[in-house]
Amino acid sequence: MDLSSQKIIAMDCRKNLFYLVVGIIILTACQQPQPSRENSTENATGSVIFIHPDGSGANMWQAMRLLKVGPDGITNWDKMDHMGLYRSHQKDCITTSSHAGATVHAFGVKVPYETYGIHPDRPIKSLSGKDYSIMIEAQKAGLKTALINSGHICEPGTGVFVANSDNRNNTDTISEQIIRSGVDILLSGGEIYLLPEGMVGVHGKPGKRKDGKNLIVIAVELGYNVVYTKEEMEKLPLTTTKVLGVFAAKHTFNDMPEEELNGQNLPFYNPEAPTIAEMTSFALRLFENSGKNFLLVVEEEGSDNFANENNALGALKALSRADDAIGVAMQFTDKHPNTLLITAADSDAGGLQVGTFGNDLIPDQPLPATNQNGAPADGQNGTGSLPFKAKTDQFGNELQFAITWATDQDVYGAVIAKAHGLNAVKLPNNVDNTAIYKLIYLSLFGVEL
Repeated sequence: MDLSSQKIIAMDCRKNLFYLVVGIIILTACQQPQPSRENSTENATGSVIFIHPDGSGANMWQAMRLLKVGPDGITNWDKMDHMGLYRSHQKDCITTSSHAGATVHAFGVKVPYETYGIHPDRPIKSLSGKDYSIMIEAQKAGLKTALINSGHICEPGTGVFVANSDNRNNTDTISEQIIRSGVDILLSGGEIYLLPEGMVGVHGKPGKRKDGKNLIVIAVELGYNVVYTKEEMEKLPLTTTKVLGVFAAKHTFNDMPEEELNGQNLPFYNPEAPTIAEMTSFALRLFENSGKNFLLVVEEEGSDNFANENNALGALKALSRADDAIGVAMQFTDKHPNTLLITAADSDAGGLQVGTFGNDLIPDQPLPATNQNGAPADGQNGTGSLPFKAKTDQFGNELQFAITWATDQDVYGAVIAKAHGLNAVKLPNNVDNTAIYKLIYLSLFGVEL
């Protein structure tokens, strides 16, 4: 072999050795564990789903679990990644109103008790320094937006994100602001607040607007596709960009005590209206099809209203519906990891408690009207009815329980905030009500406040 051939062979060997070393380095790097999102110091951004099961304290979640999956079962809410104890106090009161609580979520600052998106004497400046809510800031940044409520359209849990008033009862003003807000998807009840006084709507009730305006007509002029039932909603194509769902004259539920519902033969919920889970699923399908990031705010209002009526079964049915919506949102979040799911109530409605009267409950015997200390007691059909039966436990038992009430008002209680998915690890263990805004803001804009 001549010298030139030996040089060529040597060069080939060095080249092969080089490629072998590079290959080993690349393979080793690929096998190294990658940093998880939870351990990352980067502020990842994406979409946010905020679900607000109004009035739901920890005791209500416990009671709902008993009925839905049993004492040893796991709800969707149970499966969420991170949790913290929520503090609901306001500037001038230990407890909060629904309108003040929602205002804190929308603006990130504490406010007086009587606040619906605006101080009585001046506009609110949000924690980010803007003169508007986080939803309006998201709109200005080009994100998709949606407000979903099982109650009427002016309910503050969603309404204050785009509307304000010195009185939450100014439904003419509030509803018009919501319709004109430009939010892409609006799903709720409240037809009577969209129609002029005396005009009978699709749901058979006359409108209440004193200004003579027909906001349904205005919504159509603004480009909204208006639907009135679950069936009509589901028929809309995925390419639909603006939707107004008007699913009831007022609420999609009948918030009365059990005895009144039974007496009038009324259901808990309007069967033609979509559930909060079905509304959430619909909005997420449209947003997924759009390919854009979004802010979706969802409120199950029934868990609060039924509890304020001391209707135990109604409150637990409503909370179970909220749990179904959380399940829908978790499926979306797991499919789209750049999505934060966060949930919290602003207060504990009625101070619901689970009890067994000292384990003195007798099968097939109605409950007494009150507990030993005089607290009102509820069974399956209200006062003086049979005890509730939990779903089967791990031993095959169907354990009985009763619900007692502390009040018919919203109380400080033990509210739990939970987070799942994007930036969920940054939910504090002790969650001031302003922290909901902060985590939403971080996840939408990548900025810690």
